[in-house]
Parts: sequence; structure tokens; C-alpha cells
Amino acid sequence: MMICKVTGSIVSTHKNENLNGHKIMIVQPVDLNQKPTGADLLAIDEVSAGVGDLVLVMKEGGGARIILKNKKIPVQAVIVGVIDDFHIATP
Repeated sequence: MMICKVTGSIVSTHKNENLNGHKIMIVQPVDLNQKPTGADLLAIDEVSAGVGDLVLVMKEGGGARIILKNKKIPVQAVIVGVIDDFHIATP
């Protein structure tokens, strides 16, 4: 799982039939200081996230398909949670 920031959304009228009814968002992986790391990616939104939200993303094709309960869906990333806050323990 990874922490990402939602940076946008995708509108697609013609797509794989298994994606019908799913909202697709653009997410930017971030580090624990919320600084961008790596390239943006597309993720199916299962929690009604919005642009600017900090989210938890499952980035594994098999795991993502298990969450969606559909082995045929062509997906590699799913937004599984919106992060309200987090704390890092210091030694």
C-alpha cells in the first residue's frame, strides 16, 4: 500500500465494460512529508475521494482485483481509504 495525493480525475465514455460504474482518479505518490515521489498513476476510487485528498492506494493488480471482487477488471491500483491524519512516532 502507498500514500498518494489525488491530483485529478478521468472522464472516459468508451472503456472496458468491467470499468463501467467505477470512478478513475489521477494520484501522485508522496512520501511521509507529502512530497511527490515517482510518477502519477491512475487508480479506481472506491471511497469517494476528491482532488486534494491524501489517500491510501493498493498498487498491486491481484490485490486490487480482490478488493473489487472482479478477476476480469483491468486495474493495478485502487484507492482504499482517505487519510484524515497520521502521526509518526519518534524514538
